[in-house]
Amino acid sequence: MAEQDAEIVFKKETVGKLLSGFFKEDKTKLSSDAALLMAEILKVFVQEAAMRSQKQAQSEDCDQVDIEHFEKILPQLLLDF
Repeated sequence: MAEQDAEIVFKKETVGKLLSGFFKEDKTKLSSDAALLMAEILKVFVQEAAMRSQKQAQSEDCDQVDIEHFEKILPQLLLDF
């Protein structure tokens, strides 16, 4: 990673709209705390995926992380979460 201090941020409104799209009933509501919690989970998931992809690229002696590196770590990442 070029910048180690780069902050990953998901907007609460965006996460809320994405989650609301999967609700089966129109009456279902999403609290702001639930949206914040889901945003935090997404942040951790993305950070972990980036770190694992970087390690995979390093193990293959590549200078750049490609989608193939992400595809290789994805099955284990999903099992770990």
